[in-house]
Amino acid sequence: MSETEILEQLQSLRTREVEEIMVLKEDFLAFRSVLVKQEDFKQFRGIAKQGGNILFQYLDTPRS
Repeated sequence: MSETEILEQLQSLRTREVEEIMVLKEDFLAFRSVLVKQEDFKQFRGIAKQGGNILFQYLDTPRS
């Protein structure tokens, strides 16, 4: 997964084009390295799923 693809997915969550995205276990480290650089990082919620995949959602209010 390239940085451009990751940024596109994050933007689609922000704009509510999609409700959630699934990040595969093997793509997580690359995804996270881009995610933590975002200004609204705390508004993304990751939910761990069985098998190591993570479901990401965008929140209206930042997590604490």
